[in-house]
Amino acid sequence: MESFEQLAQQYKPMIHKIINSLHIYKNIEEFYQHGLIALWESSRGFDPAKGNFTNYAYTYIKGFLQQELSKANKDEERSIYPQEEFWETVEDLFSEIPLEEEILLSYCPTLTENQRKWVMYTALRDFSIKEIAGIEKVSLSAVKNWRAGAREKMKGMVKN
Repeated sequence: MESFEQLAQQYKPMIHKIINSLHIYKNIEEFYQHGLIALWESSRGFDPAKGNFTNYAYTYIKGFLQQELSKANKDEERSIYPQEEFWETVEDLFSEIPLEEEILLSYCPTLTENQRKWVMYTALRDFSIKEIAGIEKVSLSAVKNWRAGAREKMKGMVKN
């Protein structure tokens, strides 16, 4: 048989025709690549004694693309992609986990307000120092001082 590049060029219109006949309109390039894979597999598995390669390739590619379309549909059904409005209605993290907030605050009776802020941002939201500084509109060194003070006071509480 001829090289695969020549075969791919020759059967390119057939692959596009099959894609159109299956009414595939999303991810056309991806399905074209699947069509090329099917063409390659059909060229490897073709037996000239059993008939015409064009008929065999057409049937093989169409069946392969139908399987890939089924897989894509299953994946899409299993995945949920919420609308943009969904993300606007999500509540604040602090209101979703009030018990964790209360438990954390029970360990912080001797901390200043800013040190408590550092504990809450770090433990509940996993924010970095830079993010906390941006939210609170203070310098990085201020947040680092809150952290150092909170750690020292909490170490003292643990030792007692």
